[in-house]
Amino acid sequence: MRRSTGIVLLLIALLTMFSAYVAWPGSRTVLGREAQVVRGLDLQGGLQVLLRARPGALDKLPEGKSPAEAMNDARQIIEQRVNSLGVSEPVVQRQGADRIVVELPGVKDPEQAIKTFQGTGLLEFVDAGDTPLQPDTVVTTSLGATGQQGAASPGQTPGAQATPASTAQAGAAETAPTPAATAAAPAPQGPTYQTIMTGADISSASIGFTETREPLVQFKLTGEGSKKFGTFTTNNVQKYLAIVLDKRVVSSPQIQQAITGGEGQITGVSRAEAETLAIQLRYGSLPVPLTIESSSTVGATLGQDSVDRSITAGTIGVIAVGIFMILYYRLPGVVSVVALAIYSVIVFALFKLIPITLTLAGIAGFVLSIGMAVDANVLIFARMKEELRRGRSLLQAVEAGFRNAWPSIRDSNVSTLITCAILVWFGSTFGASIIRGFAFTLAIGVIVSMFTAIVVTRSLLRIVVSIPAVRHIWLWGVERDEAGGTTAQRPGAALSSTRAQ
Repeated sequence: MRRSTGIVLLLIALLTMFSAYVAWPGSRTVLGREAQVVRGLDLQGGLQVLLRARPGALDKLPEGKSPAEAMNDARQIIEQRVNSLGVSEPVVQRQGADRIVVELPGVKDPEQAIKTFQGTGLLEFVDAGDTPLQPDTVVTTSLGATGQQGAASPGQTPGAQATPASTAQAGAAETAPTPAATAAAPAPQGPTYQTIMTGADISSASIGFTETREPLVQFKLTGEGSKKFGTFTTNNVQKYLAIVLDKRVVSSPQIQQAITGGEGQITGVSRAEAETLAIQLRYGSLPVPLTIESSSTVGATLGQDSVDRSITAGTIGVIAVGIFMILYYRLPGVVSVVALAIYSVIVFALFKLIPITLTLAGIAGFVLSIGMAVDANVLIFARMKEELRRGRSLLQAVEAGFRNAWPSIRDSNVSTLITCAILVWFGSTFGASIIRGFAFTLAIGVIVSMFTAIVVTRSLLRIVVSIPAVRHIWLWGVERDEAGGTTAQRPGAALSSTRAQ
């Protein structure tokens, strides 16, 4: 046995043990991440929401923006927000001219999820004056372009009036709210408050924690936003600044000191609210206000009994393939069964580590890749038998079999990978995540099958060839008359002469 073969075999053994540890039932932390089976909507159920553009919103778009473009932009923003929730294999796709369908497998908090992707994300920093605003209060705000800067609306309290400093800053840099933002706002209550700056002045946002482990949202301002915020906080120390999201007050902190460094924090929110706010700020506001037309919790398409039966059927199929390989190819068939077991463990471990969401289509892709892994072994063993019939030694036949079969294996697998890439593109472009999941599982299976067929099977066969007790030609699927070139002899006579030896 070559030394290099022994090293490769050792690496294969280590990889197999690691993969078996990851693939073992249950979830565990591996390489700093949680390795667990992620099931799709059809296997575990989840949330399905139908969103619709608010009536008339698509008729009030900015010039140059078509309704189709606005809905596509809204779909992409919702998909980004949903992905940030940690939901695997979400389905976000358009339905008709003004609807978007969202499917979230296994969501734990449907209300919070809906709030995250439905909100327009219009963030405003409002001058609250000397009186803090209560959280969840719906307010009317003005960006200063309507000619009412600093003017109190009827019934407005003195504390709501904007300061001169804030009025100057807002009037210099802000513009009127977009129709989408205005349409998305809740019904206003009470006076009109002056907006100092909006979420457009924020360059990044993330969730963080105070020293007492209280959640907060950390944000960084753009250059222009930093100037506006610095000027306002410098001139309004000890006064209140309300943080308003979609016209609803999130918090109303008191300005303790001037904030001129371009960074700030939003405190006084729960963990869920902080995560939602950070996501909405990070991925921007929706170009079209959306309302929930319907929302329902979806049960798994396949019940647990159906899943168990599917697993049983798949196991029976794999065992049947293994029996055929052993009966037809004999000793190489046994080696292929071992390599196939290693292949299955590695692929399933990858599914848990990446992770890949297992849907019914994804499982079909995995089963198909198992068949392709067996197909590679069939090509190799067929070439080996041809070389043995020509009178070559076992070691020469093994090497020649792999060498001659490799072009066919390479070309067929590369063709399959190209098809998988096309399916991934199609699924990503048209929001068909089921097709994308099938393509991902099939591609991973094909890549691993190439590794197991060329590296694992080859190394195992080299080890087997070096064992004198298993060099009998019959064990390699070739009769003595075929190996000796006397193919004209009767099969029965050839079999008896083999046994006699």
